[in-house]
Amino acid sequence: MLEKWRVIAARILTASLAWGLLGANSPLWTPQDVDARLLAAHNAERQRLGIPPLKWNDKLAARAAQWAEELTTMDGLEHADDADYDDGGEVEGENLWRGTKDYYTPEQMVNLWVDERKIFVNGPFPRNSTTGRWRDVGHYTQLIWKSTTEVGCAIAHSKEDEILVCRYVEGGNVIGERPY
Repeated sequence: MLEKWRVIAARILTASLAWGLLGANSPLWTPQDVDARLLAAHNAERQRLGIPPLKWNDKLAARAAQWAEELTTMDGLEHADDADYDDGGEVEGENLWRGTKDYYTPEQMVNLWVDERKIFVNGPFPRNSTTGRWRDVGHYTQLIWKSTTEVGCAIAHSKEDEILVCRYVEGGNVIGERPY
């Protein structure tokens, strides 16, 4: 019995150490690693649906970083006023996320948006949710929007939270259109 508890304790210790080493703020990760992981998390869901993958856009990521830093000074989340158009005049989309600092991996952050698929319906926007409220699936619909081809994201850190902002070109959630 004692041996069984030693094995369990060793597994818990190993898992705890691994979590600390693999957390989103780990010094072992470079910003490029986080970028690649965020992009891969987006594209995993798009691939599952047979939708072409997104490409990373550094300009969108820079704009996302500016807004994410601004959001660290606020209590809640709100969309940026400049998120309507990118520098080229294309309509831009935006997803926001906020959670406990050092708790979520980049994949978990994106997958919380992907989890909205549980109540998603592929109807013409805004009729995309089994709840009748498009906002319940708005992150997911933007993530899988077929005509969206590029994404750029950034994670900023406040005292207690992490904030993820992703910007998309072309923006999704267009009234009357289906996500895919």
